[in-house]
Amino acid sequence: MLRRLLINQASTCRFFLSNKAATSPSPSFPLLCNSSTFSYFSSSSSQSEVPNSTFAEHLENHNAQPTSTISIDRSGLYNPPEHSHEPTSESELIKHLKGIIKFRGGPITVAEYMEEVLTNPKAGFYINRDVFGADGDFITSPEVSQMFGEMIGVWAMCLWEQMGQPKNVNLVELGPGRGTLMADLLRGASKFKTFTESLHIHMVECSPVLQKLQHHNLKCVDENNTGDSVDERTISSLAGTPISWHTSLEQVPSGVPAIIIAHEFYDALPVHQFQRASRGWCEKMVDVAENSKFHFVLSPQPTPATLYLMKRCKWAATEEIEKLNHIEVCPKAMDLTHTIAKRISSDGGGALIIDYGLNGIISDSLQAIRKHKFVDILDNPGSADLSAYVDFASVKHSAEEASEDVSVHGPITQSQFLGSLGINFRVEALLQNCTDEQAESLRTGYWRMVGEGEAPFWEGPEEQAPIGMGTRYLAMAIVNKRQGVPVPFQ
Repeated sequence: MLRRLLINQASTCRFFLSNKAATSPSPSFPLLCNSSTFSYFSSSSSQSEVPNSTFAEHLENHNAQPTSTISIDRSGLYNPPEHSHEPTSESELIKHLKGIIKFRGGPITVAEYMEEVLTNPKAGFYINRDVFGADGDFITSPEVSQMFGEMIGVWAMCLWEQMGQPKNVNLVELGPGRGTLMADLLRGASKFKTFTESLHIHMVECSPVLQKLQHHNLKCVDENNTGDSVDERTISSLAGTPISWHTSLEQVPSGVPAIIIAHEFYDALPVHQFQRASRGWCEKMVDVAENSKFHFVLSPQPTPATLYLMKRCKWAATEEIEKLNHIEVCPKAMDLTHTIAKRISSDGGGALIIDYGLNGIISDSLQAIRKHKFVDILDNPGSADLSAYVDFASVKHSAEEASEDVSVHGPITQSQFLGSLGINFRVEALLQNCTDEQAESLRTGYWRMVGEGEAPFWEGPEEQAPIGMGTRYLAMAIVNKRQGVPVPFQ
């Protein structure tokens, strides 16, 4: 049943798989690339409830101004118990959400709900637990195969060459999960000392639990040669590269070129949802019903996010908007892209964004995933991942609006992106030097990353058939114009 759901569900976002990632060895791969060519070699939602309201303004007549921000006191929350998917009594996070709604005297936006559920510092889904892998709630591409991180390494080295091989580069990863992608990138690039010696890695991660996992998986060593804590450095022994952690991109030092990786990061940014009603576009909100359950309502008045809705609609064709009854906008994605573009404009470098999404306006894609299955968005908040399709067209417009010195390339499918970087040659090389079990894992992981639908070679249990995500995930690059067109977007 889940397999059929994955095939038919247009808004699938993660790898809903129970198989473990490939365990094949990780031999380094030589690489030769320049601005135009390179060679790759290897030896080895619920129904909305619409309350009665007098609000009857259409989108074009909205003149809403942002209201003042209300600061939420989270100090009364307690650390949650060990992560469990079993039904429990009302959690501290549920009480906290209801407290916000009561304090406001009305509903909160879907974006506020989503942000609290995912990143509340005491009880957020991502904060206090490891949610990745077969035993977690979803599996991402780096967890499926080492080849994904290696191909991102190819892309980063090619961009570095196009940048003129600078001696100091900030390699930044947004939302690095367990650190698997970065670990595979560094293993693959470890023989290219000129490249790795130029890097200072910056991991942007808000979860203390995941920071510790990243520290472990990157084989980090804390150095202190002087006895002064100010001089202490953390080094990844995988390539002898210094590494730092931050909770936001703004904390990453500027002034040197940056290569920014955002893999499955944008999809977790909170979205605002709007629904077309007889009185125009109204924002969907989360409220508490008479039975004490969460439910959706529509805002009785304009909201601050309406300004972002108006901006998004200006970027779309009229006929595109007329077909829709729901629209999602992601102000944080627009603002983050603006920040990335500004940094690339001033410091040089580029950013790679890989995520599931569409190259156009998004209608209604928000979904919840618990133990690799879809669940109701409002069911037991904090126990399931929430994510939404990435509006790549909005990302493109936001970057171009931020600076004339950057260019945006793509999106192209993940299959096209990885194929052009040489993943076909890489899998063939790895297959020459592995056991039958490792070969099966390699073929399965390869299909999941670049295939479409069920793997034709699968002979195991039908419910475990690997599902290809090669066309559902898209890749986009934002680069400083001085560097030309990045690989493989030529």
